[in-house]
Amino acid sequence: MNLLSAQLSQLQAATLRFRDLLKACIGRRDLTAGRALHALFLKSYVPPSTYLANHFVLLYSSCGQLALAHQSFDEISHPNVFSHNALLAAYARLSHPDAARRLFLRIPSPDLVSYNTLLSAFAAADGAYSLDSVRLFSHMRRLGSDADGFTLSSVISSVVDDVEQLHSLAIASGLDSYVSVNNALISSYSKGGFLNEAERVFCGMVTSRDAVSWNCMIVAYGQHRRGPKALNLFQEMVKREFEVDMYTLASLLTAFTSVKDSDGGAQFHAQLIKTGFERNSHVGSGLVDLYSKVGQIRDARKVFEEVDDPDLVVWNTMISGYSVNDEFSEEGIQCFREMQRAGFRPDDCSFVCAISACSNLSSPSQGKQMHGLTIKTEFPSNQISVDNALISMYSKCGNLRDSHMLFERMPERNVVSFNTMIGAYAQHGLGLEALVLFKEMLSLDHVPTSITFISVLSACAHTGRVDEGWKYFNSMKQKYDIEPGEEHYSCMLDLLARAGKFDEAEGLVKRMPFDPGLIGWATLLSACRTHGNLELGAMAAEKLLRLEPANAAAYVMLSNMYASTGRWDEFATVRKLMKDRGVRKKPGCSWIELDKKIHVFVADDVTHPRIKDVYEFLEEMSKKMKLAGYVPDVRWASTRRFVLGSS
Repeated sequence: MNLLSAQLSQLQAATLRFRDLLKACIGRRDLTAGRALHALFLKSYVPPSTYLANHFVLLYSSCGQLALAHQSFDEISHPNVFSHNALLAAYARLSHPDAARRLFLRIPSPDLVSYNTLLSAFAAADGAYSLDSVRLFSHMRRLGSDADGFTLSSVISSVVDDVEQLHSLAIASGLDSYVSVNNALISSYSKGGFLNEAERVFCGMVTSRDAVSWNCMIVAYGQHRRGPKALNLFQEMVKREFEVDMYTLASLLTAFTSVKDSDGGAQFHAQLIKTGFERNSHVGSGLVDLYSKVGQIRDARKVFEEVDDPDLVVWNTMISGYSVNDEFSEEGIQCFREMQRAGFRPDDCSFVCAISACSNLSSPSQGKQMHGLTIKTEFPSNQISVDNALISMYSKCGNLRDSHMLFERMPERNVVSFNTMIGAYAQHGLGLEALVLFKEMLSLDHVPTSITFISVLSACAHTGRVDEGWKYFNSMKQKYDIEPGEEHYSCMLDLLARAGKFDEAEGLVKRMPFDPGLIGWATLLSACRTHGNLELGAMAAEKLLRLEPANAAAYVMLSNMYASTGRWDEFATVRKLMKDRGVRKKPGCSWIELDKKIHVFVADDVTHPRIKDVYEFLEEMSKKMKLAGYVPDVRWASTRRFVLGSS
């Protein structure tokens, strides 16, 4: 008995040592030590226990190793609610809301932590799961489960439309005393366009504000183009001796970035240089983002190179900066390679930015290389976002077949996946396929977004479905509470003008709650040119040139319309106006990838080494086209002769 008792004591002591060491690994997120401890545990005589197994799930979850967390969970013979919550936390942390929901439904008796964790997964999806969040919260209340501040703050963070009702509920239940609830209210009111309400909540937190509260309000001012207010609030925060950390400074940079205020951002950058904060990776990332989004990519690179020990986020921000400035896409891919050589392992964000750069270059070979690299990489985060980027890339490179195959093979799809594929079909003129997929999306209970309807309305325009286009356009506000924006109205103008329904198009322009803008007037002008509607086209051109006097395309299209009807005086007037204003038509430019090299062609350029072969082939193709019965559109031929004769 004494021997047995001693052995039991030793096992108990060993179990406690494993527990303490495991907790230390979790606290430090030390994956290397944790895996070594796990291997030692499996070889030891310590009996398996649900308690220790749960903590191994928690370890891998905290380290972002979803596959290992799932494997550890599957090895638990009798998982309890803590086991499920540990894996649920991994799904939430790594942005897998659908997988989190499926796991939640398998929990026999979910507790408050289960509900809160799933709600946090929905909240992290940036509004895409707002309806799911509200439904889960309502279900929770019907069951009589008591919500806490974390519960309500997660729900509030998920929604935009029901913020006032949730605010009232917070007051009625006494949960408005939670700082996290008020911080969530500030953010959600701001996202919904209610800056005054966000300010009221912030002002009401006189004695309970934390650094997050100040950051939320600074970001809110940034979202509403109130850069000076954001700066004033930052100065007030410093005056009240709140600890200013890197996140506060990054929030202020967000304010300047959101309004693309390069001057204000540069002034703040000068202040940061005096403190040395600009070398911090978090602040440096914000500066790189600011300069990239205002088109000052070389300044962004200079900041990047001055950051001390740049982390993966800084690298990703720099790659993203190159990719959003199309002409620097090649540098974006080079930066991605540079990051790999520096020893960083790309994550989903790295790949999305690099794949976007491949899309801008229309480089299928580089895109396929990137695709191959994603297959070899085990993502600790969001695979869906990478697949969505690949679908878009293949589509922009003209390879719709691969886009479709990738979409069909995706194990999990979200709204963005459907938006991307619907958009791909619409861009390739396959309007019917786009509309069929949209209906499939609705049948799977995915809620369409503003972006969805841009592609759907474009698909209707390509297929001439005027009545269907009106139906979808009207359903935006009536059924989905989405306010149509400039691009939606432009799609409708395109649809109506393509169908020759200019009276309806003109009526829509008059009913629009705002000016059609550059896209709207340009769309209408192009359609008028195609259909020869000179009166409406002249009006559209006049409006377009008021907004953008240097828009060469507007002058050219309007003058060509006058020429096609023999109105040479008006033609000459427009061309003279174009000359007097110093407006020149940018030469057409195209490029093609051949043998992994990109060849660029510019109109009237004869510098390409094989330009003689190009023109010989073009002449040969022209002859074959004529023999095949092609009749060229010569409506603008007289225009060309007139211009040549008068120059």
